Amino acid sequence: MTQNKIRLLDLFKYYKALPHQMAALTELEAAINKANPHILGRDQAWFQTWSQDGKQSDLSAAIRLIKEFEGCHLSAYPDPLSGGDPWTIGYGTTRYSGGVPVKRGDKINVIEADMLLRLEVDRIAAKLHSTVPHWNAMNDEQRSALVSFAYNLGAGFYGSAGFETISRCLRERDWAAVPAALELYRNPGTNVEAGLLRRRRAEGAMWGDYRPQYQQETAKLSINAPFTARLTPHITLGEFALYQEERRFDREDQLQIAAELAAFLERVRTNFGGKPVVITSGYRPPKVNRAVGGASASEHLYATGCGAVDFYVKDVDINRVQEYCDRTWPYSVGYGAPKGFVHLGIRAGRPRVRWDY
Repeated sequence: MTQNKIRLLDLFKYYKALPHQMAALTELEAAINKANPHILGRDQAWFQTWSQDGKQSDLSAAIRLIKEFEGCHLSAYPDPLSGGDPWTIGYGTTRYSGGVPVKRGDKINVIEADMLLRLEVDRIAAKLHSTVPHWNAMNDEQRSALVSFAYNLGAGFYGSAGFETISRCLRERDWAAVPAALELYRNPGTNVEAGLLRRRRAEGAMWGDYRPQYQQETAKLSINAPFTARLTPHITLGEFALYQEERRFDREDQLQIAAELAAFLERVRTNFGGKPVVITSGYRPPKVNRAVGGASASEHLYATGCGAVDFYVKDVDINRVQEYCDRTWPYSVGYGAPKGFVHLGIRAGRPRVRWDY
């Protein structure tokens, strides 16, 4: 029988997140798992007691994503731009617990790097819990996506200058727009844009497939389906073709873009009291586009990854509709209100674009 047993309460009492303490806890965790792989499970009685003050978030998805994009460096390295401060170590750590900065010559092991990451993730999560609205209503994957975003861009992003779009989406609980909003923060035009875009898309995927079930059901449709087939509860396939066979979609990917647009049109409909959305222009094959004088690269051509719809809401001021789309649609909006319609579109790369007619 082991003598001089140590009480866990005493360990935590003197715990200060020092590197050797973090390494020791990792070793203890491994020993516990080896003795009983179930004892540290969230379904155990001790954990229910521990978390009785509220649900404990599982942020393991955030940790996996951060590790993937940050990489691990066991020796301190300088800031790539300044060639000096701040020095970084582990998975992007610039300060140790207690605020001590990383300095030239510092070295750690993998266990310490992992513990530093976990501590920073917990710190960020606590900050977001206190600042981001509806945090408790999010699932663990959504929280993890925001933690990864904040790990990269700062835990104080919410409500800060330059973060108006993502802040609005979170404030208004417009969670459908969050994945697209995340993609805006990628330093366009720089040599890091491609990498940041991959990360933003990974975070968007982690946030989850926000599309309503009726949009997912579109996958069961075919371009040859009857025009009466519904993309959403109130919008049919035929409306995107103005019920003209010459305007029927040619490819299945065009149908998927139309479904995404239709899903947003349902939101527009709901926002304006359920009043009907009237589509005035959807898909325009090249021959039709030329006949109506459309632009040679019009989004209405539905080239790969592109698509558009012009519309208005019956008995609703078109300027109100345009303002709503401008505020909530993260891609292309053409200000056609003076002509009685709003243009809603998606183009390759999904940039945010605005223009007047």
